Amino acid sequence: MAGIYIHIPFCRKACNYCNFHFSTSAKNIPEMVQAICREAEIRKDYVHEKVSTIYFGGGTPSLLTIEDCRLLLATMAGLFDIDDDAEITLETNPDDITPEKLSAWKLAGINRLSIGIQSFFGEDLQWMNRAHNATQALASIQMAQASGFNNITIDLIYGTPTLTDEQWAHNVQTAIGLNIPHLSCYALTVEPKTVLDKLIAAHKMPPVDPEKQGRHFELLMQWMQQAGYEHYEISNFAKPGLRSKHNSSYWQGKQYLGLGPSAHSFNGHSRQWNIANNTLYVTSIEKGIVPFEIEELTPTQQLNEYIMTSLRTMEGLSLERVRKDWGELMANDIEKAAARYVAEGKAKTQNGILSLTPEGKLFADGIAAELFR
Repeated sequence: MAGIYIHIPFCRKACNYCNFHFSTSAKNIPEMVQAICREAEIRKDYVHEKVSTIYFGGGTPSLLTIEDCRLLLATMAGLFDIDDDAEITLETNPDDITPEKLSAWKLAGINRLSIGIQSFFGEDLQWMNRAHNATQALASIQMAQASGFNNITIDLIYGTPTLTDEQWAHNVQTAIGLNIPHLSCYALTVEPKTVLDKLIAAHKMPPVDPEKQGRHFELLMQWMQQAGYEHYEISNFAKPGLRSKHNSSYWQGKQYLGLGPSAHSFNGHSRQWNIANNTLYVTSIEKGIVPFEIEELTPTQQLNEYIMTSLRTMEGLSLERVRKDWGELMANDIEKAAARYVAEGKAKTQNGILSLTPEGKLFADGIAAELFR
């Protein structure tokens, strides 16, 4: 099974922490949609498997008109073998959600919503420079549920200067109380050259507190376990049977095609990414050229990708798979390198599976890097 990611590089306004590729000028959306459809035609042979997921990401895909959504989905259906029960996700901001749009999205074939809530507190949203307010955050979820969308995920951000432990508890418990089946929770990250990075450097905003972030993450894991959610990936929690199929394909190393500016694609042995420039992307596509860079992955790079992605999941890293695909020596080296973390209680091995403990998840990236070959 393969996935298709469609990058819609437009937002109403820029969030302080965001380093994704987007434009705040929506006037060029129609020509971008046409270009994405044309790219799909050019690259239709990239995917040789049945497509089980389509994901509208961004940016803010909910800025698309319903006609844009229908055109993109019809184009995908005409070019690829789409599974009858494919998961089709639309990322949306709370301020874009109305009963009319929800009904139209559903009729177009969208069956999963990813709502960028981030917080249920107004001061957090203002600090992040989000386009919605706390009232809209709550109302958007209630409207989506009332319209029949049962497969919903929301994003929450923790570790911000304005978010107390009590408020973080309120955010998580609100999501649990609303019976939301899937949560993606991220620690605030200060990315280079973002507005947030510049404000902190100018001492106009306080720096991130790593201790607070670690505490929020530990509390989050406790609360979600108590509520019956699976912590199936470092930042993702789902009720049993309601994981994100699309995002899971990334962590499982499955094939996916990325369409649009800055979109990434992966076929198991190479990774490629489109140019992060809207104008150059569109003009190139109009000439029948997809502007991208590509990296052919060596066997060692493929192993390191497997280490990084598998350790992020609750299924963990299979030493047997490493032996089969990369050799006995590699498996033994990884097991030896991991022994330190097992002794420290940050990792465990069971039935040939190496996985992180709750404490180890706080150091997932660092542990993975130490296991790289």
